[in-house]
Amino acid sequence: MPLSRLFRFHVLTGGAVLLTGLVLSGCADARTSARVPETRLPMAPPVNENDQRFADWLTEFRLEAMKAGITGATFDRAMRDVAPDEDVVAADQNQPEFVKPVWDYLKGALSDKRVARGKALLVENKALLDRIEKAYGVDRSVVVAIWGLESNYGDHMGTQNVVRSLATLGFEGRRPEFGRAQLIAALKIIQAGDIQPEEMLGSWAGAMGQTQFIPTTYLAHALDFDGDGRRDIWHSTADTLASTAHYLQVSKWQTGGHWGFEVAMPAHFDYALADMSLTKSIAEWSKLGLKRADGRAFPATDTEETASLLLPAGYKGPAFLVLNNFRSILVYNASTSYALAVSLLSDRFKGMGEIKRGWPYDERPLTRSEREELQALLTAKGYDHGKADGIIGYNTRKAIRSYQQSVGLPPDGYPTASLLERMRTN
Repeated sequence: MPLSRLFRFHVLTGGAVLLTGLVLSGCADARTSARVPETRLPMAPPVNENDQRFADWLTEFRLEAMKAGITGATFDRAMRDVAPDEDVVAADQNQPEFVKPVWDYLKGALSDKRVARGKALLVENKALLDRIEKAYGVDRSVVVAIWGLESNYGDHMGTQNVVRSLATLGFEGRRPEFGRAQLIAALKIIQAGDIQPEEMLGSWAGAMGQTQFIPTTYLAHALDFDGDGRRDIWHSTADTLASTAHYLQVSKWQTGGHWGFEVAMPAHFDYALADMSLTKSIAEWSKLGLKRADGRAFPATDTEETASLLLPAGYKGPAFLVLNNFRSILVYNASTSYALAVSLLSDRFKGMGEIKRGWPYDERPLTRSEREELQALLTAKGYDHGKADGIIGYNTRKAIRSYQQSVGLPPDGYPTASLLERMRTN
C-alpha cells in the first residue's frame, strides 16, 4: 500500500512555497509496521496569521504590478525578504500629540548653520546652478533652500528601505491605495536601472533622495542632468537640483517673480480675508491698507499679481502676502509653514528674510486631543466642519471664523488655547 503524506505549506516572502512532508502511515501489513520504527520529523513552526495575510497580499499585488509593466524578475528581486515594518505602521497610524509652534519650526529651519552652508553651496555649485537656472527659470536660492530643508543638503535622506515602507503602507496603511501606487512607481524606477533596491532609501512614508521625491513624482519629474544615463537623486547633485527645479517649473513657477512680502496690517482690518483660498491683486490689498513691513513700496511689476493673505500664527503674529511662487512651493509640500520656511531661507541666502513683527509666544498651540475637543465643541455649537480628527483644515478654519465672528473676536480662523478655553465656558 502506498504511503500517505500530509504536507504543511509555508509561503515565503519572496513568493516561493516550501513543502515539508510528514509520513503518517506505513504499510497495511501490521507485522511490517511493527518491524519499522516510527520516524518523527521536526515540525515546522506555525505560520503567523499576519505573515499569511501579507503573503496573500503579496501574491495579489504581484499580479497587479505585472499588469502595470513590472517584470517577474524585477518584482522578485526587489521584494525578496520584504516583510511589514512595524515602525512604519506606528508612524502612519499615530499623529504626534504635540506640534511645534510655527516660530519654533522656523527657528530650526532658518538656523545660522543652515544659512551659512547654503550660501557656501551656492558658491561651490555656481556653474551647475547657472545651467539649471537657465534651463528651468527657477530661482537657484529656492532650489538650494529646498535641498537644505529636505535633507540638510544631502546629509539626512532617511534610512528606511523605501520598498519595504511602501509595501507596509500598501498592506496595512491608512491609505493603502497610495502605498500600492507608490510601490509600483518604485518598482518601475528599479526596473529602469536608476537605483538598486537596497540603495533606495528614504523616509518611512516613501519620500526619497536629497530632495525627498515620492516615487510617482520621481517618475514624472526626475532628470538625468549629469548625462550618466541614470536619474539619481541619491548621489548626483546635478540630478537632484535639476529635478527639483524642473518640478517647480511644471508647478507654474514664474521666472523673476517674488514669493511674497511681510506686510503691516491696518487697524480694524477684516481678518476673515486672511484665507489662502481668497486672492486679490496686490493693488487691491494696498487699497485695503496693507503695506510692506519694511516700509518699501511693492514692486510695480507685482501690483497686478494675485496674492493671498497668510497669518501663520493668527492675527497677533506676522502677516504675509503670498504670491504665485509661494503656491508653487506648496505643490512640493502642502504645508504653509514649510513653504514659508523655504521662502525665508532663500531670502536669508541673499541677506534678507528677517521677520519684522514678533511672534505671539504667549499663545500655546493646541495638542492633538485639544484640537479634537475644539472641533467637537464647534459641532456642538452648530458650526459644522466635518469629522473631529484633530486636523485643522479649510473647513475647520471656516467654522472657527464663524464662531469668532459670533462672539466679537477677530475672525482669523486660528486655533489657540485661549480660544478653546472660551469655547468651553461660552
